[in-house]
Amino acid sequence: MDSKMSLAAYCIICRRIGTSTSLLKRDTYWREIRNIIKFTGSLILGSSLFLTYEILALKKSLTLDTQVVEREKMKSYIYVNTISLDKGENLGITYQARKELHKAVRKVLATSAKILWSPFADTFSTVDVDDHECSVWLLLRKSKSEDEAARLQAVQEMSESHHWHDYQYRIIAQASDPRTLIGLARSKDSDLRFFLPPPPLPSLKEDSSIEEELRQLLASLPQTELDECIRYFTSLALSESSQSLAAQKGGLWCFGGNGLPYAESFGEVPSATVEMFCLEAIVKHSEISEHCDQIEASGGLQLLQRLYQLYKDCPKIQRNIMRIIGNMALNDHLHPTIVHSGWVSIMAEAMKSQHIMEASHAARTLANLDRETVKEKYHDGVYVLHPQYRTSEPIKADVLFIHGLMGAAFRTWRQQDCDQVLIEKPPEDEDRYTTCWPKTWLARDCPALRIISVEYDTSLSDWRARCPMERKSIAFRSDELLRKLRAAGVGDRPMIWVSHSMGGLLVKKMLLEASKKPEMRTVINNTRGMIFYSVPHHGSHLAEYSVNIRYLLFPSLEVKELSKDSPALKTLQDDFLEFAKDKNFQVLNFVETLPTTIGSMLKLHVVTVESAAPSNPANIVMMASTQSGICCRQQNMVFSS
Repeated sequence: MDSKMSLAAYCIICRRIGTSTSLLKRDTYWREIRNIIKFTGSLILGSSLFLTYEILALKKSLTLDTQVVEREKMKSYIYVNTISLDKGENLGITYQARKELHKAVRKVLATSAKILWSPFADTFSTVDVDDHECSVWLLLRKSKSEDEAARLQAVQEMSESHHWHDYQYRIIAQASDPRTLIGLARSKDSDLRFFLPPPPLPSLKEDSSIEEELRQLLASLPQTELDECIRYFTSLALSESSQSLAAQKGGLWCFGGNGLPYAESFGEVPSATVEMFCLEAIVKHSEISEHCDQIEASGGLQLLQRLYQLYKDCPKIQRNIMRIIGNMALNDHLHPTIVHSGWVSIMAEAMKSQHIMEASHAARTLANLDRETVKEKYHDGVYVLHPQYRTSEPIKADVLFIHGLMGAAFRTWRQQDCDQVLIEKPPEDEDRYTTCWPKTWLARDCPALRIISVEYDTSLSDWRARCPMERKSIAFRSDELLRKLRAAGVGDRPMIWVSHSMGGLLVKKMLLEASKKPEMRTVINNTRGMIFYSVPHHGSHLAEYSVNIRYLLFPSLEVKELSKDSPALKTLQDDFLEFAKDKNFQVLNFVETLPTTIGSMLKLHVVTVESAAPSNPANIVMMASTQSGICCRQQNMVFSS
C-alpha cells in the first residue's frame, strides 16, 4: 500500500475514533513552527549580512595612516565626548551608552566618507552630522593638503576656532602633523588645548642627579672647532664646584644699556652654579651643527626639558635652555625630534608669556622650526620683536636695533632707566609705560615693519666674562653680526639701523665691510638711514678711568679701542662719513647732555658732544639725558614721519 493510501486510511480511522480534529491541529501547529523557523533563520541571516556590511563599510571608510596608529599606541589617553550619568537625565546607562555609540558610529561613517571621498559618500550624505563636528576632520584633512595655500588657510581657521569642545581640540592635537602644530604655535589666537603635554621624561640614572647628567652631556661634546674661551669655561664647568666657580667668576663691567655703568668689586662676585656654567658652555656648543647632533643623540632634549621644568623660577636658566633649543632648530634634520620631544607645546605656552625675553626666545625657536612660512634663520642673539606670530600683512621694511656695551636686546630699549622686571604691561597701560618700546609702540604704530633686536653680550665668552683668552675686537664682532643678520634676511628689503653707544661703531664697521663683499651688496643697497644714540664716534674718556683699587673698568680690547681720539676710531669715522655721503644715507645723531653716575663716586660725561656729533650739525639732536637713558625717552617720535 502506497503512502497516499496509508494516509487516507489513517484519516478514516482517526475520524471514526474521534481524533481527526486533534490531528489537523497538530499538523497546522508544526507548519507554523516550520514557518517561524524559516523566518527566524532569514532574520538571523539578514542581520548577519547587515552587520557584515556595516563592519566592511566601516573598515573601508576608516582608512588610517599606520604611523598615526603606532603613535596613538604610545599614548595613554583617548579623548571622547562625555555624557551625564544622572538617571534623571538619561533613560538608563545601557540605553544612553547604546544610543551614543550608535550616534558616534553614524557620525564617523559620515565624516570619514566626506573626508576620504569613499564610495559611501552618497550613502551617508543624509546623516544628521553637526557642522562643527565635520569641520574638525575637514580642517585636519585640509591641513595635510599638497597645496600650501590650503594648508595655511586650514591652520588659520583652526587657530580662530574658539567654539569647539575640549575633546575636539584634543583630536587635532593628537592627529595633526608637526607642520600643523608648529603653525598653530605661531598663530596668535591659538588655544593651548591644541598642544598635548610633553611625553613623560625618562627616569634619571640610578645614583645620578641632573647636575651630574648635565656634566656628562657637556663632557660628551667635542672640544674641537671652539675658541679658547669656550674651552676655558667648559673646563671650569666640568672640573670646579659651584663655590669655586663663583670665586673665579670675575669680569667687572661698565657702560652700556643696562643701567650703567655697572662695576663689581673683587670681593662681591655674583653667585654661579654648575648648572648655569654648563648651560652657558652648551649654548656655544649648540652653535655648531655636529655638536647639536651629539646633544640630541645623548638625550639632551629630554635632559634640558627636565631642567626647564625644575627651574621654573629661574629665568636665566630657562633662557639659556631656550637658546640651546633655538640653536638646534637651525638644523632642519633635527626638527622631527624636537617636535616629538614636546618642545613645541612648551614654546607655544612661552609665546603667550608677558615676559618679553621669554616670549622672544620662544618666537625665535618656533620661527626656526617653521619652514612653511619662514625662509630666514635666526641665529643666537638675533630676535624678532615684531611680528612674532604669523601674519598675512606684507613686511615692507626692517628696523634693526643694536645695543651698546653691557646693553641688552630688550632692556636697552626700555621706556626709562629703572629696575622694574621686564614684563609687558596690560594693553590699557601701554600708552603710559612700556619696558621695550620697539616691541610695544613702534610695532603698533608701524605694523608693516619687521623689528629685529640684536644681542651680542653673554656672560660666557663676551664682555661680561673674565676670560684670560678673550680677544674679540670691534672688527671681529661686526663680521660675526653681519653674518648672522644676513642669514636672517637682512638686506632683502629696505632697512633702518638704530644703535646705542658702541653699537653704532659696530653698525658703521658692518656697513663698510659689507661694501667689500659681493654677497653682502644688498645690505648696502637697501640701507636707507641710521639713528645713533650717544655713539662715541671719536672715542670716550671712560676708557681712561679707573675708580680706586676696587673697580676695574673694561679690561678688554674693545675698551682700548674706545680711547679718546683713537686712531682706529678716527679712520673708521672718516671712512664712514665719505661712504655715507656717497650712498646718500640719512643719518640722525642723539647726543647726551647730562653726566652719568659711575659707581658711587664718579659722575662722568661718557660720550661728549664733540665725540657724538658728526661734522654736519643739522643731524644732531641734543637730549637732556644721561648716556644710559638717552634711548629711553620720546623714541617713537623718531619714526612718526
